[in-house]
Amino acid sequence: MQASAMSKLRNWLHLPISFHKRVGYLVCGACLSPEHEFRFMLVNKMQRDLNSSNVLENCAALLAVTRVITADMVPAVCGDVTKLLMHSNETVRNKAVIALHRLFQLNPEAIPAHEFVEKLRRALCDRDPAVMGASLCVIERMVTHDPSPFKDLVSSLVSILKQIIEHRLPSDFDYHRMPAPWMQMAILRILAILADGDAHASSECYEVISDCLTRADVGANAGYAVVYECIRTITKVYPNPVLLDAAAESISRFIASRNHNLKYLGVTGLASTVEQHPKYEAIHQLAVVECLEDRDETLQRKTLELLYKMTNPVNVEFITDKLLSFLEATTDMFLKRDLTNKIGTIAERYAPNQEWYVRSITKLFEINGELV
Repeated sequence: MQASAMSKLRNWLHLPISFHKRVGYLVCGACLSPEHEFRFMLVNKMQRDLNSSNVLENCAALLAVTRVITADMVPAVCGDVTKLLMHSNETVRNKAVIALHRLFQLNPEAIPAHEFVEKLRRALCDRDPAVMGASLCVIERMVTHDPSPFKDLVSSLVSILKQIIEHRLPSDFDYHRMPAPWMQMAILRILAILADGDAHASSECYEVISDCLTRADVGANAGYAVVYECIRTITKVYPNPVLLDAAAESISRFIASRNHNLKYLGVTGLASTVEQHPKYEAIHQLAVVECLEDRDETLQRKTLELLYKMTNPVNVEFITDKLLSFLEATTDMFLKRDLTNKIGTIAERYAPNQEWYVRSITKLFEINGELV
């Protein structure tokens, strides 16, 4: 970068909050490499703007934090960003949560966990729904990393999800007739982790997951996405027969749809279901096999993966015949190699007798012998 351009940037960033200062931060984030020395020179300026009494300066600095800060710079601004979680202005609080999410992504070890978790709990109960929604992204990231500090949040998350599906949030958060679908999906993903293998926590979730699944089926893509997350959550929490049956019914509708995207959702949802609850595979076996004839290559690959997971001593002959027929017809070398390994594995693992095993492996050699 030319010296004159650097000089202009410095001048812009020291002006009172204005269009020029915002442009200065934007240019730094877009044009400077992570190793550029000028990024480190910006830290003092960002710290002053983060501690400013001017809301616009706070917002500009928080946006700059998400674009300019590197992993080494996280400790320098973490404390100032955390303070802004308690700011009186909801826009500043919202941007502070987003900035902390970015800092945690860059350098989770530099974040003071106890203080960070406590402030996130408050953000989750913020009176502004946008702040609450932003906090869900950070909580989901942290729960994936370590769920133990958030185990007692199950009841709060259930309460928030109930408020959302009952349309208690402002209509500004609706999308295609669905109330805050992204918040619903984030909460469902968090509940799936927190309630995994925990009978007590799961029992708190059953009712709201059932309501969410029922209300989300509105015929819109956003609704289908929420239904899919409900199915995934149902397969993760402590098993509940009623919910599993409801999930299986939704999967049936997805697989029977003419829409490729919905078929893919159905196949993916069934894959997560049969992994923990194999009894549901027999119901959908024929419908899944029909998906192999679809022209969509992504759907074909997902279907093949599902059939491999569904194989057992009862259906091994039927599924192996279908996989061999597909292998014979395909010209995709990557798929041929993967499918050859899968057929060899299930034939060896589930062979009903030696005669069938020899016959199947012989056919596999005839079709794709060089890859066996």
